[in-house]
Amino acid sequence: MSLKNKIVLITGGGSGIGLCLVKQTQQLGGRIIIGDLKLGEEAQTLVSKDPNVIFQKCDVSKWKDLEALISASEKQWGDVPDAYGICAGVFDPPWSNFWQDPEDERYASVDINVNHPLKLTRFAIRASLGKGKKAGVCIIASIAGIAGNVASPLYCATKHAVVGFTKSMKGTDAYTGVRITTICPGLVKTPLFTLDKMKQFSFSDEKALLPEQVAEKMLDMLQKAEYTCGTVVELTPLGSRLIPEWNITPPVGKGTGQELEMTEEMKAMLAPIIAKLDIEKSAKL
Repeated sequence: MSLKNKIVLITGGGSGIGLCLVKQTQQLGGRIIIGDLKLGEEAQTLVSKDPNVIFQKCDVSKWKDLEALISASEKQWGDVPDAYGICAGVFDPPWSNFWQDPEDERYASVDINVNHPLKLTRFAIRASLGKGKKAGVCIIASIAGIAGNVASPLYCATKHAVVGFTKSMKGTDAYTGVRITTICPGLVKTPLFTLDKMKQFSFSDEKALLPEQVAEKMLDMLQKAEYTCGTVVELTPLGSRLIPEWNITPPVGKGTGQELEMTEEMKAMLAPIIAKLDIEKSAKL
């Protein structure tokens, strides 16, 4: 499916991978809806200069906001989206973090990283069925959705959920018309890596993918039918591979997390966790 003149809904399109997906889709001649809380300067310029790129303010944790994105498509172009790039997500922010544990009622990052892509996909299915049209969905998960990491168990759990969801959708396009896929990048240089996260996870450019590389692969997955419904793709600086349902081998190379041992890198990653646990131990005395 070529995206020329197609409607593409992109959550998290105000910055990072989502913004790269917006720009690359624009170059292909697509019509774009950006769903995000706010736009970065570059995204704002795109919206102001191109009538085929519109912004709909959206808190992805609110289902009414997600549904409003599809309504915005119908209002602007008289049709529902043809493709969905589900990019919005958070990486263990201080307000939603397993080890720091600041929340009283629920982990908000689950709403953003899990409920948002699942519910938007459900809205996509409903919208496409209502119009009798086919659509493509590509969700950003993470290599953390294949393995685990002691420093970010909540994040890993949310990405495992997305991978499990996508695998569960295998073959469902036969009766929904919506082809659902997921991409699992390794380390990516995006705004999600704040200075404290860079220090904790020993971030370096040589280990990281560029957001443009992830967006390019997402476009490939949205446009090519060879990425069948239920496909999960791993992407690292060494290239991409399909993740089978069972018996995968561990990823290799820099940026995958598999090369870490009990080195200074590992100590740096564990440092804030140990510090927090020490405080909790002291509080019990």
